[in-house]
Amino acid sequence: MDLPFLKYTFLQNAFLTGVMIGLLAPILGVFIVVRKQSLIADALSHISLAGIAANLMLGKKYSFFDGLNPIYMGMFFSVAGSLCIEKLRKVYKHFEELAIPIIMSAGIGLSVIFISIAQGFNTDLFNYLFGNVLAVKQSDVITIFFILIAVVLVIFLLYKELFVLSFDEEQAVVSGIKGKWIQFAFIVMVALVIAASMKIVGILLVSSLMTLPVAASIRIATGFKQTFFIAVLFGEIEVIGGLISSYYLDLAPGGTIVILGVLILLLSILWKKRKVTRKLSH
Repeated sequence: MDLPFLKYTFLQNAFLTGVMIGLLAPILGVFIVVRKQSLIADALSHISLAGIAANLMLGKKYSFFDGLNPIYMGMFFSVAGSLCIEKLRKVYKHFEELAIPIIMSAGIGLSVIFISIAQGFNTDLFNYLFGNVLAVKQSDVITIFFILIAVVLVIFLLYKELFVLSFDEEQAVVSGIKGKWIQFAFIVMVALVIAASMKIVGILLVSSLMTLPVAASIRIATGFKQTFFIAVLFGEIEVIGGLISSYYLDLAPGGTIVILGVLILLLSILWKKRKVTRKLSH
């Protein structure tokens, strides 16, 4: 089979970026789902959009921002939004779930304001909204590579602490785990991965990479660690399969990746249902 991404630089960049995101998003997604914070990815993607819009707005007035990669401003806003979520979780201690819609609303509001000041949408903004593999640059690949290294190191060094915090935060604190700083590190990692994933699947679809592979994996896996491996496998199948399919079928990469994820999820649900039925019949 002829693989065109081995010939063209922009497809090489998209493929490398996709492979790294296919690894990163499900790994963090497992912890997010266990924490019952699946919507946090949507909130941070919307606040990232505000950062992208702010960069485009400032680029019309200042040459510095015009030459700055918008993804960096998106990361800055995403990290700031993640810290605000953690702060609001402490403010609304008995209603922690409120933190996510508050930040999501703020992100949407800021995005609309910045876009209106910038005098409407342009091609760059649409690329970030829906994803565009043609827009992935070598600098994006390098950025995501460093994020990948940082995330893998943190997960490796703090796996036990993250595991306990995800299932029982109060027990973790009682056990002497420094939950505040670990939560801080985790939420910042999520923010960076979300911002880095925008060019492949788009801001409106990025949360699916953190939830769909995990949702499918949960139906099949028999343990927490196995959930990680299967989620990463499904994530890579989604991204690589989606990129290749979108190229040959001339479809939008972001949408193709997400629909492939939905199909994998449906198959996992059917597989589990059939397995249970067979077990009961015996």
